[in-house]
Amino acid sequence: MGFLDTLKAKLSPAREKVGDLAHQHGEKIDHGIDKAARTVDEKTKGKYSEKIESGTRKAKEAVERLSHKHEDGKPGEGDATPGQREDTPPSTPPPAS
Repeated sequence: MGFLDTLKAKLSPAREKVGDLAHQHGEKIDHGIDKAARTVDEKTKGKYSEKIESGTRKAKEAVERLSHKHEDGKPGEGDATPGQREDTPPSTPPPAS
């Protein structure tokens, strides 16, 4: 078993716990993200508003993906498999000789 396989196996329980927590407390997490975004936007006097909005949206989408993965036990639509970027097609096994 390779290093990454070992690491994935050890982190699997933590990932499940995070998905469970995201499912249970998604609304509170979203509220915290919004509050943090407002605070940062105020402190920077609106200079980075677009970047803050983009980051906020991405953070909320990540929480939603985690929550949905836990809900049905399957990756959501558009989710990459572990270790695979979403914009990278899945690798196919080499042809059998």
